[in-house]
Amino acid sequence: MAPRRKAAKLRPDVAEVAFRVYQEAIGEAPKTLPPGERTEKNPDAVRRGKKGGVKGGKARADSLTPQKRAKIAKRAAKARWKQPPK
Repeated sequence: MAPRRKAAKLRPDVAEVAFRVYQEAIGEAPKTLPPGERTEKNPDAVRRGKKGGVKGGKARADSLTPQKRAKIAKRAAKARWKQPPK
């Protein structure tokens, strides 16, 4: 079976962007904020994130054996102190 390809992200056409800028300039469309300045969040996504995030670390720590926890800690320390390639 052939591997699945990711769907291409839909990007607006140059003409669409120009038309949107024109509409914003004459006041027919609201100004579009850059992605870094957008503040609206999907309430469902926020709820799902809180649901898992609140219990995630503690539940994982409770489920690990001391040996597994030590193995993870050693691996993390090794990665933290690894020398950068020269």
